[in-house]
Amino acid sequence: MTISAESLRALQAFRISVPQSELDDLHERLDRTRWPDELPGVGWAYGVPRGYLRELADYWRHEYDWRAAEAGLNAWPQFTTTIDGANIHFAHIRSPEPDATPLIMTHGWPGSIVEFARVAGPLTDPRAHGGDPADAFHLVLPGIPGFGLSGPTTEPGWEYRRVAAAFAELMERLGYRRFGAQGGDWGAAISRELGRVRPDRVIGVHLNLLPGSAATEEPTDDELAPLSPAERARTLASWERNRRWARDRQGYADIQSTRPQTLAYGLTDSPVGQLAWIAEKFKEWTDSRDRPEDAVDRDQLLTNVMLYWLTGTAGSSARIYYERAHADYWGAPPEPSATPTALADFPQENFVPLRHIAERTNNIVQWTEHDRGGHFAAMEQPGPLVDDIRTFFRKLSRDPAAG
Repeated sequence: MTISAESLRALQAFRISVPQSELDDLHERLDRTRWPDELPGVGWAYGVPRGYLRELADYWRHEYDWRAAEAGLNAWPQFTTTIDGANIHFAHIRSPEPDATPLIMTHGWPGSIVEFARVAGPLTDPRAHGGDPADAFHLVLPGIPGFGLSGPTTEPGWEYRRVAAAFAELMERLGYRRFGAQGGDWGAAISRELGRVRPDRVIGVHLNLLPGSAATEEPTDDELAPLSPAERARTLASWERNRRWARDRQGYADIQSTRPQTLAYGLTDSPVGQLAWIAEKFKEWTDSRDRPEDAVDRDQLLTNVMLYWLTGTAGSSARIYYERAHADYWGAPPEPSATPTALADFPQENFVPLRHIAERTNNIVQWTEHDRGGHFAAMEQPGPLVDDIRTFFRKLSRDPAAG
């Protein structure tokens, strides 16, 4: 890796250091929370139950340790740079293995680079985690413009294609001419777009969500007829999950796609409001039973919430939904990508992906169906996700035909 002098000047070392006054303000706001009423016996059907949220907020106020989380994040070398007018914060974790593969991993909403805390070590230093040093990666973990420490953005237009172009420039500045990309949620759309538009530079794209691969309309008998019994059943399941999503779970995206600024006032002023808006998704989108902590670590969840709260980026992170919904390409089918692509399919992901649809516009070379896990794979199932990533890039390095 060679970084030019010009690129070095464009990178600024960064360290998280939150003033104590910000933490004191958070605690005072939590102490003054005005709690709403709720209907008895409805569980999560109407949103986050008050009893659960009061418990979680109390833990946040009295037991959660931001300084410990801050120190953990600061163990990663971090930087900021300006690309296309936007501030981009990122962690750059170099592997001790000199021939490691560069890999940019991108989070989604309502996530952050905190998602990757449990996979960064095994990916960068497999030798220290019982793995093969040949599977090592140099990791670049950027925050999406508008999100957390990369926010807020200061102008319209930051939809996922623009983000992908900025991240390609970021990898250029870091001296990585060839690299892999990985992501879920918005990170999946960004990573896939990186591979689509820069096949000369992107070795392969590993996803734990594949945009445009679910059944969005009820399948007809003619569409089902040529499929195997298993794929036919999966197609019907995909349509049913999509139908339930549109009925019960689409509301947050509709708001963020239409009036993110109005939403921002409540979430930026109320820490419990911000907590509820995010914790709900960690319950609904994970392989959990009664609460998010069935699937993800409570402190890791709260550290993720803290990056939104401390930076005041509830609104600017939501704007990516608005920008996509108002982009010229909105509603069009995915444009084809020739870059080798892998999908790690976790069963409680929001949508059921269909390989016969995915292969219309993607060069699928690996498709793995996992037994457990959901939308936040790096937090829920870090071991299986690491193994899946390693297997994919090992395949690309050993089988030229795959690339």
